[in-house]
Amino acid sequence: MLWFRHDLRLHDNPALWQLTQRCQQLACVYVVDPRWHDPGPFGCCPLGPHRARFLLDCLEDLHQQLQRQGHSLWLLCAEPVEALRQLCQLRQMDLLGCNHHPGVYEQQQYRHLLDQRPSGCLLGDAAHTLFSRQQLPFALPALPVSFTPFRQQVEQHPLPDTLLPEPVHWPEPLSLSPLAQPFKREQLARWLKLEEQENHSPFQGGATAAQAQLHDYLFGRQQVRHYKQTRNELCGWGNSSSLSPWLANGCLSARQVLAALHQHEERYGRNDSTYWLSFELLWREYFQWVLEQHGTRLFAFSGQQGKAPAGVHHPMRFQQWCRGETPYPLVNACMNELHRTGWLSNRGRQLVASCLVNELQLDWRYGAAWFEQQLLDFDVASNWGNWQYLAGVGNDPRGQRHFNLAKQEELYDPLQHYQQRWLGGALGPESA
Repeated sequence: MLWFRHDLRLHDNPALWQLTQRCQQLACVYVVDPRWHDPGPFGCCPLGPHRARFLLDCLEDLHQQLQRQGHSLWLLCAEPVEALRQLCQLRQMDLLGCNHHPGVYEQQQYRHLLDQRPSGCLLGDAAHTLFSRQQLPFALPALPVSFTPFRQQVEQHPLPDTLLPEPVHWPEPLSLSPLAQPFKREQLARWLKLEEQENHSPFQGGATAAQAQLHDYLFGRQQVRHYKQTRNELCGWGNSSSLSPWLANGCLSARQVLAALHQHEERYGRNDSTYWLSFELLWREYFQWVLEQHGTRLFAFSGQQGKAPAGVHHPMRFQQWCRGETPYPLVNACMNELHRTGWLSNRGRQLVASCLVNELQLDWRYGAAWFEQQLLDFDVASNWGNWQYLAGVGNDPRGQRHFNLAKQEELYDPLQHYQQRWLGGALGPESA
């Protein structure tokens, strides 16, 4: 049995590849954890409606890909470890496979499964990262404490872009009925607690849409050639690669993006912008290994440095930030876009985070938790690592980042077009 998690694709999927080489029968399963809808310690749930809708599309696309191979995606709504243990026992499965992920919960789940099935668990390596641990040019305890020396060391080694193909020969499909249910969009939508409502997001989940965006950005419109100049804009589809939601859900692997980028550079030449996209992939990579090394310290108020910042929790002030009701119009516009679409530019994320930490003097973890609930492209390592970085308790050797909001408005919204677009009406999110 293959347990899909943050790897919703058939290409470049290590666990899938290994299982198809070793097994005579195979079942593919995805488990919805009901706890995703429970408020966490900061009052936000791990899975908000924008992320849930994108995930629904991702899983439907994955099911369609599996159907072309004669397989189905089986669904469960349960606590994952116990549900998988029962499935393996009742179906007498020899092998349960999943891919490695640096998340604390993801690693705990795998260890619990391994304790119950010490000879029957298979872990696919480096499905979520560019490098495997063995490919890093240093031992994990020697991970550099800031990004620049990390980048300098890994760039001296050939960046890995060798991809695993989609399996050609598949084992016979194994039915999990009636213990699990074959994919049905309506049932999955109920489990994800999705209601019919207007969708303002331009993103379509799934590996099919991910490949289309990757090809268009690199080879169609070739917008990557201007990436360094446009990446800080507040809005505009082509100003960034827009690949992060698919990367976060594993519809694309980081290696697939890097391999396609290298193909683009071979065909059209390398420039500062194409290099900068690989630079940003390395930032993402760095945060994955920071999480791997520090684990729960990524969620601690005092961060990796063990030095508590000045922020406190002020419920009313935090609500105002979530609802876009602060004294800062540009911040309010950004928060409205995030609420309506589940998306926010990198520049917008930095501005609203700086506002929460510096102007509002709030506990940075509440902002990180709100992003976790809202963002389509939530990735645990990148999200919490970036928030620590900005709050001055993470990997920035310069300490806390404080953006001058008036100057940022002058630079990135001088005619207030962005603010006019997103300050048009009262939004009032009930979940804030």
